[in-house]
Amino acid sequence: MWLILYVCLFLSCNSHIFVALMDSSGTCKLQGHFQLNGMYKNGDFLIGGLFEVQYLKAFPELGYRTEPKLPHCELFYMTSFQQAATMVFAISEINNNPNLLPNITLGYQIYDNCLRLGVAFRGATALVGGTEETISDLNCKGPPPVIGLIGDPGSTHSIAISSVLGLFRLPMISFYATCSCLSNRKKYPSFFRTIPSDAFQVRAMVQILRHFGWSWIGLLYSDNDYGVYAAQSFHQEMQLFGHCVAFSEILPNVNNPRDIQRIMRVIQASTARVLVVFSPSSLLIPLMEEVVLQNMTGRQWIASESWATTPMFRTPRFKPVLGGTLAIAIRSGEIQGLQDFLLRLRPNTDERNNMLRIFWENMFGCSFVTESKDGEQVKKVCTGQEDLRQTNTPYTDVSALRAPYNVYKAVYALAHALHDLMQCKEGRGPFSGNSCADMSNLKPWQLVHYLQKVNFTTGFGDHVSFDKNGDALPIYDVLNWQPSSDGSIRFHKIGVVIKGAETGMVPILDENLIYWNFESKKPPRSVCNERCPPGTRQAIKKGLPLCCFDCLPCADGEISNTTDAVECITCPGEFWSNPDKDQCVPKEVEFLSYEDPLGISLTTASLLGLCFCGFVIIVFALHYNTPIVRANNSELSFLLLLSLKLCFLCVLLFIGRPQLWTCQLRHAVFGISFVLCISSILVKTMVVIAVFKSSRPEGKGAMKWFEAAQQRCTVLVLTALQVVICAVWLSTASPTPHKNNQYIRSKIVYECAIGSVAGFSLLLGYIGLLAAVSFLLAFLARNLPDNFNEAKFITFSMLIFCAVWIAFVPAYVSSPGKYSVAVEIFAILASSFGLLVAIFAPKCYIILLHPERNTKKAIMGRETQKK
Repeated sequence: MWLILYVCLFLSCNSHIFVALMDSSGTCKLQGHFQLNGMYKNGDFLIGGLFEVQYLKAFPELGYRTEPKLPHCELFYMTSFQQAATMVFAISEINNNPNLLPNITLGYQIYDNCLRLGVAFRGATALVGGTEETISDLNCKGPPPVIGLIGDPGSTHSIAISSVLGLFRLPMISFYATCSCLSNRKKYPSFFRTIPSDAFQVRAMVQILRHFGWSWIGLLYSDNDYGVYAAQSFHQEMQLFGHCVAFSEILPNVNNPRDIQRIMRVIQASTARVLVVFSPSSLLIPLMEEVVLQNMTGRQWIASESWATTPMFRTPRFKPVLGGTLAIAIRSGEIQGLQDFLLRLRPNTDERNNMLRIFWENMFGCSFVTESKDGEQVKKVCTGQEDLRQTNTPYTDVSALRAPYNVYKAVYALAHALHDLMQCKEGRGPFSGNSCADMSNLKPWQLVHYLQKVNFTTGFGDHVSFDKNGDALPIYDVLNWQPSSDGSIRFHKIGVVIKGAETGMVPILDENLIYWNFESKKPPRSVCNERCPPGTRQAIKKGLPLCCFDCLPCADGEISNTTDAVECITCPGEFWSNPDKDQCVPKEVEFLSYEDPLGISLTTASLLGLCFCGFVIIVFALHYNTPIVRANNSELSFLLLLSLKLCFLCVLLFIGRPQLWTCQLRHAVFGISFVLCISSILVKTMVVIAVFKSSRPEGKGAMKWFEAAQQRCTVLVLTALQVVICAVWLSTASPTPHKNNQYIRSKIVYECAIGSVAGFSLLLGYIGLLAAVSFLLAFLARNLPDNFNEAKFITFSMLIFCAVWIAFVPAYVSSPGKYSVAVEIFAILASSFGLLVAIFAPKCYIILLHPERNTKKAIMGRETQKK
């Protein structure tokens, strides 16, 4: 709003403001005229136009004491005049079309805004208020002289003008104003445009950045509405896709070398290799001159539509730094018959068409004035018959019509809206009471209504319509600045960016056509950090943008299967991360198997123990009648050897994949076997003590309690008690196979759950009780005479047994997974081998190696010698 107030204040201070005063005769009279260059043609309905044909370097000084001088525009732009001429051509083509606005002749009033807001506002005021000297209507009312306005090309100009024209709902269709702010229907209710909004341009640009994987971008923008709004949208769109702006710099409106040098230092210090620029070419020239001067290469420039096709950057001196630039350009189109029309234009003497004469003078370097202001003769006088076909300027170049094509569509949009308005049938109209518009008193807002619904297709095949915000359907050409044969730069189309139905802006590019201005001839990398591969996650670096991060590997049991994952995903219960941490795989099921080296070793040890027991049984069987076998209670010895074989065999139940029957049998067989073994040793110890006592007079009756039947009965009763314990345990809380995830998180330990801790404890406790009693009795009988030295061997064997099982408890508790089973097997084997070796090795030694000592006389003789 401050911009509008500024313009109004400026105009109010100018004595030539276009104001109507009512004189005493009752007519409205103009206070003064603006001096505006333009083109004019009368018609039933006039269409206004504002174009940037010339440039006003500076406004005349406003001293408020004298009447300001009229502004004088210079520097004629052929491209802009081509746009104005395209509007004239479009109106001429419509007038010759019998199917569009029949019996209606359109006229035009075109003004040059000289690239200045003040001049543009004067032109808009003249178009709305008219240029007639007097108006007889006492109320100074009536429709405006023009039904609509084509232009202004500048966003800032359009904001100011549309804010005023919107009050009267006068339609205004810009062909070049892209500021996204103009999509605000509340502020600009009658504004339309045939060029997509910057919001779409920004989205298209970000999609191209995403297409090439560029996430670390430098941003330069002009200090005006176009640049500021585009930069705001760019920041928002980049954040939406997780991309970052490395730096954001404003281009100065005035060529300030200090600011340019500062911007150059920022660009060179940044790691961003892709630079996006939203700026008119005129404000970008000082920076580009410095870029060429310092030969700053190795950057990929991305051009917005405002400088995508600027001719001034096509010269060979810019090729080393700007070659390979990717540009978002306005959609180009073909207009049949335009070139012939442009070549047929001729100037005339009508003062309202002085823009044509200025064009002619600049084109041919001549003048229609025969004498200069100094009274000197003009060197070359224009005749008006010069041949435009002999010229080669941007005016005659129709190879890539972009802005002119938008002008063409804008004129046709107004014409189609007026045509639809004229087709209205009374009583079926869209206005109050189903009425139609009165053609003799056409209201601007009525045309706006039809303009909002306009829908047609151009001769080039492009669809033209407006959305609810007055924006055109977004479509852009993507250009690549490529070197040409003469060393200059040519603009080569490599694709388009269109709006998808659901996916937003979609780039369609032919990458094989792109020229990359790098040694590798490939697109550059422009990222703050390389992307995090699957198996890692992003960790934001403190104080830096989101695009700057470290890639940390996922923890064990977690994965990331996408690139640039923010968080790792925890694997489900029975799954674990693979070594690359990019997928969950089933956990390894661990148990002590027969294929495992440890399982093989323990199985081998078990079978060896079994063989040793068999060997001892064979030895004892072959020497059954020898004194050393008979003297050591052969029946209990064989029973002990049988129980030891069971102990060695039960080890095999602990190896292999746990199943219900193996889980139930392993501890039961283990417990019964060891009770049978220990009870045999206990009875054997008691027999030894009884035999010793019976050899003395006071103990002659001791052996009657330890006859063979009593020995068997004692072993049977002690073993039966363990059988009862096992039966109760298995019937109430039987051990079952169990997958344990607690020991090792990366594996499933397949084990046998004991079911009842009390039952298992009672089983082990009973074995421990028998072992303790046996050890105690054997220890007390250790000093018996040599011929009764069985107690010493039992004491030593029980010492080994107790030591093994006492060490077993902490080792079992601290061993993870299958190793706890291995510890238990080792304890069984160690205690079994200890009993086998301690009790039977000395006897086998005498039987096999010293048979001479295996006689009753030799055994009895030892004691005699000692005596």
